Amino acid sequence: MNFREFKQAGHWPTLLAAFLYFDVSFMVWVVLGPLSLYVSQDLALSIEEKFTIVAVPILAGALLRMPLGFLADHIGPKRTGIAAQSIVIAGMAYAWIFGLHSKVEVELLGIVLGVAGASFAVALPQASRWYPPKYQGAVMGIAGAGNMGVVLDSMFVPWMAEHWGWQSVFGILIIPLAIVLGLYSLMAKDAPQSRAPVSLKNYAVVLQDRDTWWFMFFYSITFGGFVGLGNALPIYFTHWYHASGITAGLLAACVVLAGSMARPVGGVVADRFGGIRTLQILFVFIACTYGAVALLPQGPAPTMLDGAKVAGWTLAELPAIAWIAMTIFLLGATALGMGNGSVFQLVPLRFRNEIGVMTGLVGAAGGIGGFFLAKSLGLSKGITGGFTAGFSIFAGLAIIGLVGLVVVKTRWRTTWGAVSGARV
Repeated sequence: MNFREFKQAGHWPTLLAAFLYFDVSFMVWVVLGPLSLYVSQDLALSIEEKFTIVAVPILAGALLRMPLGFLADHIGPKRTGIAAQSIVIAGMAYAWIFGLHSKVEVELLGIVLGVAGASFAVALPQASRWYPPKYQGAVMGIAGAGNMGVVLDSMFVPWMAEHWGWQSVFGILIIPLAIVLGLYSLMAKDAPQSRAPVSLKNYAVVLQDRDTWWFMFFYSITFGGFVGLGNALPIYFTHWYHASGITAGLLAACVVLAGSMARPVGGVVADRFGGIRTLQILFVFIACTYGAVALLPQGPAPTMLDGAKVAGWTLAELPAIAWIAMTIFLLGATALGMGNGSVFQLVPLRFRNEIGVMTGLVGAAGGIGGFFLAKSLGLSKGITGGFTAGFSIFAGLAIIGLVGLVVVKTRWRTTWGAVSGARV
């Protein structure tokens, strides 16, 4: 890719602003993942309830992406982004000042945090509309790489909760939210091309196209796996390998970082070799990694615990089986991240004029996939005492995704792919 030409092709301040906006939004969207280790102690939650409170924001974000995408197409992505960010800041401020005293209150906050997760339907089409078809994979990958906000959560939230209490975390996170809101207001600019009015009928029409459902399914596997793991891994590492809260956060951060950094790579690779071919290879890899993790045994528990609020093995003390799991998760997250970029190399080529609608629909499917993964792992642990069933289900979904690509690839390449102006 010619980077000089790429820089001149669109509006880089908007691309940067979209990245930052999505980054901090994603950060607060999944904050209950690492924070659940501490919230659940004070509220005496069961293992299934732990996975439920981390799954609620994912589901809320999925369901809110369509209305937020609808609003972005009507009043513009910038105004929508500013309004959504203000709502999230207000919800975080309430939790910081008044606290959360029950599972229901945590779930209600999770719904507000879902507004941040719905930022996907604002940031990606806002950046996409500035660039020509041949750069869609790179643009969507860069803007979508804002999902590395999960890394910041996993690295710093457990440490802050240990030292200052979990309620203070909400107040601290308001600072980057407010800073980015200011930068976004100054830097972001809606593309000059006119937006066709979008109504519920537009969604109904797009949903009648079978390609819409294929893209939604593919993204529920790749993004669903990524965001589901980002929220669930801190709980998984503390329960299955007895890691401390801070250690579990660091392990999850490394896994999520790999997936986040791989997203733009997946978009660039898809631009070069075609999204279909790239996704086929990635689905095989994803199925293998899920299958391998499903077969791993539980690690030994430490005989002595320190005085941490969520005590367990430190990073230096982790047993070998935990590092084996970590390695597999790193490989799997890389494939999931590349898959996210690959799917969104294809979506704008197929639905260029409906990108706002499609971003909302496909993003919603991705969030639902993440909710399903988190809930599946919680139910698996609660019912069977292990995580084998939960991971096996998603390995099977990846195999079904591979079969689906085989079914559609010839038709896609000989119809809209042939006139798209890019490699499909």
